[in-house]
Amino acid sequence: MFIVSNFINALGTLVDLILGAYMWIIIGRAIISWVTPDPYNPIVRFLYDVTEPLLIRIRRFVPLFGGGIDFSPMILIIAILFLRSFIVPTLHQIAISLG
Repeated sequence: MFIVSNFINALGTLVDLILGAYMWIIIGRAIISWVTPDPYNPIVRFLYDVTEPLLIRIRRFVPLFGGGIDFSPMILIIAILFLRSFIVPTLHQIAISLG
């Protein structure tokens, strides 16, 4: 049973790393949006391709505020922080209870 426990523990750590990396990608995209980036730059294209599918879903429900301020990256970061504080400890607790 310790193999399943170690697997779930490793899965929790992997989920934490992926969510943390995605949060930094969203922060990078938000910072790049403050300037006029070259849309053909591979880094800019990567940031937009990776983040746009989730941000566009949030934008359907959250309108732009005065001056065109987009709060969708902040909402997505809050959702990621919630998932990191809920899913990761839950997976670690499951691993401890199985171990």
